[in-house]
Amino acid sequence: MFCADVLQEFKVRLRSFVEITEFWYSRSPSPYERRSDPTAVSRSRSRDTSIENPGNNLYVTGLSARVSKRDLEKHFSNEGKVEDIHLVIDPWTRESRGFGFVTMSTVEEADRCVKYLDRSVLEGRVITVERVRI
Repeated sequence: MFCADVLQEFKVRLRSFVEITEFWYSRSPSPYERRSDPTAVSRSRSRDTSIENPGNNLYVTGLSARVSKRDLEKHFSNEGKVEDIHLVIDPWTRESRGFGFVTMSTVEEADRCVKYLDRSVLEGRVITVERVRI
């Protein structure tokens, strides 16, 4: 009798768990579907079509773990005025992940950076510089 009672209790709890799970998933949108609400805020800036790339944003890869924002600014300031630098950092080790983003003040300066700094050496490593693709 005891096993039958335990089995019955398990079935009741399992059924309620399934009902709660189905209810939860029916309310929350799938992360793989586009929202139909035009006022919904996009979490990813790269997929938002309302944001345009003016052409002065650069993607830099091949960076050493020792490279700092100051090193990047010094390297890129030879070709023009650097507006912003975002160095991607590992949250656990606090070291560079080997890539980052540099925003130059004008499109012409960004073009010069791509032309002259792509395949250049920074901190003993060959870096790649290209425009950010949206």
